[in-house]
Amino acid sequence: MISMQRDEAEALARVAEAGGAGRKLSTKRSGAERCTAASGRTKSEDHTLMEAVVERGNLQAAYQRVVNNEGAPGVDDVRIPEFKDWLKMHWPSVKTALLEGRYMPRPVRRVDIPKPSGGIRTLGVPTLVDRLIQQALHQVLQPLYEPTFSEGSFGFRPGRGAQQAVRKAREYIFEGKRWVVDINLEKFFDRVNHDVLMARVARQVSDARVLKLIRRFLEAGMMSEGLVEARRQGTPQGGPLSPLLSNILLNDLDQELERRQLAFCRYADDCNIYVRSRVAGERVMRGVRVFLEDVLKLRINTKKSAVARPWERTFLGYSVTVQRQSRLRIAAQSVQRLMQKVRDLQRIGRGRSLVHTINELNPLLRGWINYFQFSEGKGILEDLDGWVRQRLRCLLWKQWKRPATRARKLRGLGLDEERARTSAGNGRGSWWNAGASHLNQALPAAYFTHKGLVSLMGTHQRLQSLR
Repeated sequence: MISMQRDEAEALARVAEAGGAGRKLSTKRSGAERCTAASGRTKSEDHTLMEAVVERGNLQAAYQRVVNNEGAPGVDDVRIPEFKDWLKMHWPSVKTALLEGRYMPRPVRRVDIPKPSGGIRTLGVPTLVDRLIQQALHQVLQPLYEPTFSEGSFGFRPGRGAQQAVRKAREYIFEGKRWVVDINLEKFFDRVNHDVLMARVARQVSDARVLKLIRRFLEAGMMSEGLVEARRQGTPQGGPLSPLLSNILLNDLDQELERRQLAFCRYADDCNIYVRSRVAGERVMRGVRVFLEDVLKLRINTKKSAVARPWERTFLGYSVTVQRQSRLRIAAQSVQRLMQKVRDLQRIGRGRSLVHTINELNPLLRGWINYFQFSEGKGILEDLDGWVRQRLRCLLWKQWKRPATRARKLRGLGLDEERARTSAGNGRGSWWNAGASHLNQALPAAYFTHKGLVSLMGTHQRLQSLR
């Protein structure tokens, strides 16, 4: 028995080596997937779900996911390069503890990160082995719960995402539902009631070992500066299981909204309900508040929630235009966040070559416009492209420093002797010069395109042509 489990640990460890060498992993489904597909069940009617969790194929897929995601170490300080050897030594005893229902997760490591909109988001970083177990659980539980989830739920689900939620919201607005009940839950991940959540988990799971393990993950302490704080509520973000648990809990809200025949889009704890009048919106807000407080023991964040026009609100980084035929647009806050990230990258890149700076910027720009590819306005993208180029001109002007160097560079870029000399010695600041005609002539848009700079407008047009 021990020898077989040690073989499984070594098989897990070999997955990373296979992936790193470019070898194709097996496409056979895990035991949990085979069981769910074969039986057609949406509920675990037996008591062998833990066996599906620790089944070799399921664990190998979970291991590969954890290794690919990398991430920071937990409280035991075991890192990805050391994880293979750790598993070879400890996995047999971990598996036995899981099957016997006595596995105890380690505390999570507290990490506080600033929110883009202000405030602090607290993450709980599990140890690597706990991440592996949570991922294995997630892979087994997801197929059980997925058929029960609502069409209006878009967060953390296979084949769904924020862009689909935004486009569905636009459909509702186009239909004439031009008022939105914008609901944001107050400290949702910190205030999840464990008993309420576990009652909903138990609707699809009958294996007592799995139920006990999930509760232990919920109640695992949080370590900060060497001290462990016990947890009586909440499911901290940072573990693979947390998003699924949030959907399981909030599925009751989705079903209540469906029962009331309301048009809604929910992504995690961000829910928008679309109605035809302010009076209807205020009535819905009151009803939803009562349901959340009485049934799910959750609170609405009154400062971030409102009944308003959709073009006055932001949903997942997007907003809409005010016209009757509303179009998707990029919210002002999203533009400001991008601009700040560009500033931060350029601040780090001072003293480096232009090509190096562009190579640092391109992944950010490409990822941003890929997300906002469904926006229907061109002006803001053209403005941002121009702003990025002006930032790069400013960077070059600062690097050239001396008037003689600036005059020489301008001549080399095609300016005549007199204009190069006058422009180099004008005494104006770097930002003014970056926007002035002499630098725009010397460093036109085509110059940066030749250097490889991603154009937001150009990429947007290409993505739209592919749809």
